[in-house]
Amino acid sequence: MRTRLTRHPGQPGTKRLVAEYGAKLVCVRYRYDEAQGRRLKTVELIVEETPYIPATIAYQSNAIVGLRIGFEEGDIKRLVKAAGAKWNATRQLWELRYDKAVVLNLTSRIVPEERSISRKPNRSK
Repeated sequence: MRTRLTRHPGQPGTKRLVAEYGAKLVCVRYRYDEAQGRRLKTVELIVEETPYIPATIAYQSNAIVGLRIGFEEGDIKRLVKAAGAKWNATRQLWELRYDKAVVLNLTSRIVPEERSISRKPNRSK
């Protein structure tokens, strides 16, 4: 089964469902089951809404963090280079101490470190 089309409230094909579900409607999907020759229309609904505060990652002031800076953002690149940032070609990020990223107001550009979800260490033979 594959999804060929996703519609959001207000787009063509959602009028009746918006009238039925109102603000709880997130989207409408049209799925196709080639094996049984059927088209299915599904809806995604909001069934509960609760407050959510995203967890913040605490960094030590001397921790090195990766910063995502676009190629065309030359002014910001010059700023972080002047602050001592180094380009990490492997990660495709600028690396700078966290305390300096805070002073430069660049915390929104920090890319969290990717962590392995494997329980066993990766050991090469």
